[in-house]
Amino acid sequence: MSRTVRWGVLATGGIAARFTEDLLGMPDAGVVAVASRTGASAKAFAERFGIGRAYGSWAELVADDEVDVVYVATPHSAHREAAGLALEAGKHVLCEKAFTLNTRQAEELVALARERGLFLMEAMWTYCNPVIRRMTELVRDGAIGDIRTVQADFGFAGAFDAGHRLLDPALGGGALLDLGVYPVSFAHLLLGEPDRVQADALLSPEGADLNTGMLLGWSGSGATALLACSLVGDHPTTASVTGTAGRIDFPHGFFYPERFVLHRPGREPEEFDSGPGPQGLSGLQYEAAEVMRAIRAGETESPLVPLDGSLAVMRTLDAVRDRIGVRYSADGPGDSSPSAA
Repeated sequence: MSRTVRWGVLATGGIAARFTEDLLGMPDAGVVAVASRTGASAKAFAERFGIGRAYGSWAELVADDEVDVVYVATPHSAHREAAGLALEAGKHVLCEKAFTLNTRQAEELVALARERGLFLMEAMWTYCNPVIRRMTELVRDGAIGDIRTVQADFGFAGAFDAGHRLLDPALGGGALLDLGVYPVSFAHLLLGEPDRVQADALLSPEGADLNTGMLLGWSGSGATALLACSLVGDHPTTASVTGTAGRIDFPHGFFYPERFVLHRPGREPEEFDSGPGPQGLSGLQYEAAEVMRAIRAGETESPLVPLDGSLAVMRTLDAVRDRIGVRYSADGPGDSSPSAA
């Protein structure tokens, strides 16, 4: 493959715009095509960002021979269809989080990518962030001893119209998949998949979760994670990792951090930051860089965001939905009934 990796952007919403802006600021990335369900939306997006080709259907984008990798930025409810279409067409895929609506859909995408020998990654930009990577190195090296508790939350009070996608269960609406995926993924990064899941939630009349609290447990280590997400309350959106020998605190915006503070008994607090970085980019460039590195190396998944890890997160999200009574129209008879007790 040439030095420049050629991207096709599938969908034209806010996250697609942010990701495209970051790609355009990277010297080794090119955005060659964009697709939407309507030609007008694709054309407007292409004109905004100087993209050469605009398609009014997803099928046209994935058939474009000039596209190396497709970035799927649709709502969760369309991730399985859009990413599957791209993989079937032989394209590598970066798919927004939450990966899919449920574990079954995620397993189908992973199986398809592995069968075709194609790269697939969930767009969990947090895992690719250099500050998060530094934190995981410190934890792995024993800087805070054995982890005992992880705390993380993400919430804001939104004024949403009745038809907004965040309130529509048919689109995977609710706090859990949009916001809760970050605290859950943060806990998974540090502790792996829990074997105990408890949860409670406030649901909307339509059945979307508006405010959700989670308690995850790991029998082997005795560690716990206290997590929360909300569409009806402004949370601090912070995170802490407490171990037997210290604590790491992340300020507001823990899922795209620029710094954290390490506390250890008998020592002054130590602050770690990202240092000088690219100007004008939002932080999504780190996941884009990892995708391009892996594709150039001939890898079919990223060690930073492994597919088995994304499947484990989906199983936990399914377990939470099972506890709070949230189901989506795409769920089948066996969906949202995982084994975590």
